[in-house]
Amino acid sequence: MTKTVELAEQFRDEIVALRRALHQVPEYDLELPKTQQLVLDALAGLPLEITLGKELSSVTAVLRGGGGPGPVVLLRGDMDALPVMERTDVPFVSQHPGMMHACGHDLHVAGLVGAAKILSAMQAELAGDVVFMFQPGEETSGGAPIMIREGVLDAAGRRADAAYGLHVGSAGLARGMWSSRPGSFMAAADQLHVRVVGAGTHGSTPYRGKDPIPVLCEIVTALQTMITRQFDVFDPVVLTVGRIAGGTKENIIPDDAFFDATVRTFSEEARAKVQQASIQLVESMATAHGLVAKAEYQIGYPVTVNNVEEYQFARDVIVDVFGPDRFRERANPRCGAEDMSYVLNEVPGVYLNLSACRSTDPDAAADNHSPLADFDDSVLPDGAALLAELAVRRLVR
Repeated sequence: MTKTVELAEQFRDEIVALRRALHQVPEYDLELPKTQQLVLDALAGLPLEITLGKELSSVTAVLRGGGGPGPVVLLRGDMDALPVMERTDVPFVSQHPGMMHACGHDLHVAGLVGAAKILSAMQAELAGDVVFMFQPGEETSGGAPIMIREGVLDAAGRRADAAYGLHVGSAGLARGMWSSRPGSFMAAADQLHVRVVGAGTHGSTPYRGKDPIPVLCEIVTALQTMITRQFDVFDPVVLTVGRIAGGTKENIIPDDAFFDATVRTFSEEARAKVQQASIQLVESMATAHGLVAKAEYQIGYPVTVNNVEEYQFARDVIVDVFGPDRFRERANPRCGAEDMSYVLNEVPGVYLNLSACRSTDPDAAADNHSPLADFDDSVLPDGAALLAELAVRRLVR
């Protein structure tokens, strides 16, 4: 058993209690005052240099190693919750109606606090500095690029040499299993917003107007054909139209109709191509019918890319500390998106998944973002220990 694991067990009760306190006060987007205060209270008394965000309720804490100036490792945990009405029966259920830590960020915060406690206890042994990045706004506005703009990557006085983060899951894998992959790990997530403009008239005389609805429907189906015929199946693109709107009554042809789509890609090449191709298709099809389409392609989070060397390092640490049976390499990237991607675009690092599934049937368990998502916080010491162990070993690598 490594020292980090031993210390994690010593701090188990504290970090579990913190997680349950956080779970009761979920907050949304960039302003998380109660969450921020709980983090500050939990870090009080540790030998940390703490800075608060200006544009968001972030907390950046720097731990100086006892060995003098050396490498810098950044450890990140996101803090925000989701607008979900919780339906679990845990005794520490959300006290904020309509808000829930349905993606496990309360565990991320508690695990990162645990890592700060562990590494503070080992301060004299650290061969460099550690930056703890407590980040709001992952689910919405993108807190990571704001924190980068405010200097989190250089908080130690020099640029971080490596960055690590983890994300818990409530389904899919047995509790305590780690997983990740080298290279592209999570998708880029963009949005396509389309308005087809026609000319309204009575539904009984469509020839007297310009009906936008059938044109819009053709565009929706043509986009799927575009994906299958213009994009490499081994560099996939997912385009899902999740909202269509148009009209007010069955016998009225409206002036316009709308749809919104999410677009997921796994390479910058595919991302650039689908942006150009989708807008061209939308506008050209509308023109072919004598109508006008206005398309807006909104860029979101980039692809989350794990540095190959850092991935191999993290995998080896997991296997060494927890055993080979606790790690699974994912064959394919995940279609979800993450603003940890902004950090990994600037600093080599790796993003890891840890299953906190409480159910004995992970495939049937409620997944992240569900009002029934149930995370088992018994995995918290493992999460804290791994973050700390990665920092300790990376500083001397």
